[in-house]
Amino acid sequence: MLIEAARRIDPELCVANRSPWKGIEDKSQITGIVAKLKVMAAWITSYPVLLYAYLRMPKHDIVIIPYLGNIDVLLLWPFARLRGARICWDMFISVYDTVVEDRKLVQPSNWGARLLYQFERWSLRAADLVLMDTREHARYVAQLYQVPASKVKAVWVGAETGLFHRTQLPIRKGPVHVLFYGQFIPLHGLETLVDAIHVIQSTCYGQPSDLRFTIIGSGQEAAKIDRLIAKYELRDVCRIAWVNYTDLPAAIAEADICLGVFAGEGKAGRVIPNKMFQILAAGRPLITRDSSAARELVQPGAAIRLVCPGDSADLARHLSALARDLRDPVAVLQVAKEAAQMPSVDVGVIAAQLRTSLEILK
Repeated sequence: MLIEAARRIDPELCVANRSPWKGIEDKSQITGIVAKLKVMAAWITSYPVLLYAYLRMPKHDIVIIPYLGNIDVLLLWPFARLRGARICWDMFISVYDTVVEDRKLVQPSNWGARLLYQFERWSLRAADLVLMDTREHARYVAQLYQVPASKVKAVWVGAETGLFHRTQLPIRKGPVHVLFYGQFIPLHGLETLVDAIHVIQSTCYGQPSDLRFTIIGSGQEAAKIDRLIAKYELRDVCRIAWVNYTDLPAAIAEADICLGVFAGEGKAGRVIPNKMFQILAAGRPLITRDSSAARELVQPGAAIRLVCPGDSADLARHLSALARDLRDPVAVLQVAKEAAQMPSVDVGVIAAQLRTSLEILK
């Protein structure tokens, strides 16, 4: 979508790309030394080819490096300077923040964490403009790496509106269907969701609730979440390990309520996750955690419920309340009306944000 947005700004856009991820849909599931070495070899051998392609490109003023570009920025910097071009890096998210602060895979005091911080700091300094996914995230990165705030701008992720498009809310006489999908990372706050489902089930005194949950995905916390589901003996949860990206719109269309993220701290309050844009584009009622980042795009209402971060009881209350509204013949009309008017962030919106951000490079 960023490439298409850039092409709308400059129809003569030139693209040089080589992907080491060919045939790999879920990068988190790459296991085994052989598979990892194959990806690494494809990754390393891409750079000479890309640099050669770059040097043969027509004269230009700006080069955009998409996510994940920490190494790319540093490698391209001398060649961009040689050609008199400025670098715009779509950092999107911080690798240091993701690995150390969010997923807590390495302690901040670890030498590897300190090295990663310095490496990412060099990349930021090499770029002339850095793009993040929200204004809140941009402020955080500028402060974290002590770079001028004017250098870090926000361009939303958006959603492919040709794939994720409005569908009518289904009329339910039976249970309300709730959908969560994601890669089971700490940012998603899945433990909060499972605890909320347990709260709802506990208030039904052994009887089925009026909510049915589908949880799609796998990743870092999958085993932990599946153990919780088994521990609580949640009857109303269907677990699906994987759904192809092109099949997600159908899964969203079958749901009455779609869920965002619920983690109580850290990056969850600074980002607008991809799926939130997809859910909004599809016009489905949304429940997600309240944050300054989320409020850059949406405000709470009948179709959008913003819950206290990391608060399973508050999430349970909002789930039950929205389910009641969807089954109420009067209240559902307001939910449907607001769902149909949800903001949809398409390529046109992204192109406008990108154009404004690039102004500082002129």
